[in-house]
Amino acid sequence: MDPLISVVAPVYNEEALIREFHERVCATMDSLGEPWELILVDDGSGDETPALLDAIQGEDSDHVVVVHLARNFGHQLAITAGMDYARGEAVVTIDSDLQDPPEVIVDLVKQWREGYEVVYAVRAEREGETWFKLFTAGLFYRLIQRLTSVTIPMEAGDFRLLDRKALAYLRSMREHSRFVRAMTSWVGLRQSGVPYRRQARKAGETKYTVRKMVRLAIDAITGYSTLPLKLALWSGFVAAALGAVMAVVLTINRLGGTAPLAGQGFTASLVLFIGGVQMVMVGILGEYIGRIYDEVRQRPLYTVQEVRRKA
Repeated sequence: MDPLISVVAPVYNEEALIREFHERVCATMDSLGEPWELILVDDGSGDETPALLDAIQGEDSDHVVVVHLARNFGHQLAITAGMDYARGEAVVTIDSDLQDPPEVIVDLVKQWREGYEVVYAVRAEREGETWFKLFTAGLFYRLIQRLTSVTIPMEAGDFRLLDRKALAYLRSMREHSRFVRAMTSWVGLRQSGVPYRRQARKAGETKYTVRKMVRLAIDAITGYSTLPLKLALWSGFVAAALGAVMAVVLTINRLGGTAPLAGQGFTASLVLFIGGVQMVMVGILGEYIGRIYDEVRQRPLYTVQEVRRKA
């Protein structure tokens, strides 16, 4: 019997928590009384996680599918791989670090049964988060809201439920620089939110470092906005206008016999300013060109080492 609900969880170096995660998912899904499956995607873990995943699959082969990626491809591509292997009419994506309680899946399914095709979990409270994490997360969402053409719900992460219809649209989107939250919002359809309390991490370390968060923000902005390119054009106009004004001022000073704007320090500052602006704009262009380069090569999004599921 095909599952009604598929739960997709990317896993990376979670040896301390993966068994508890499996137990809590099992208890939650069994309470729904519907056929289900759990797809655990090993994103190139370097600890004992792969062996533990195989052991869990062997003990619970009726429900558990393990997808071993050939190397670490990153969180967003691991989620994509899990969705590609999902067979359910509804697919829930959730992290395996237990900060997102599996028990909330019951509320997501309830909203789905009421007719919503995308149900996202909204972090009403965030336990164990530092002020820096909270500040940068808030800044991240506000920046995305202002600069991109999609509306991503505030405090909504990758913990969400997708109807088969919404999933089909996501599967058709094969860009390499992926930001699943924005992709889900772009799809549209009937969407709803469910508030929950995000819990503190019980073990291990967060996999989203500042560098990865910055990379994710860049992917989101360049994937859904051309504003940085327009900024380059506007900066060119401003620099040209300043140059024209300066030329007029210098000419008037020269004709009037007053001391013109001169000096090595002034000239060096002007050259450094204009050069810095140019380099920033070249970097922005490079980000977009790099995305084009990734797409035209048409490489697969990920490679799979092994898939373990019940025959």
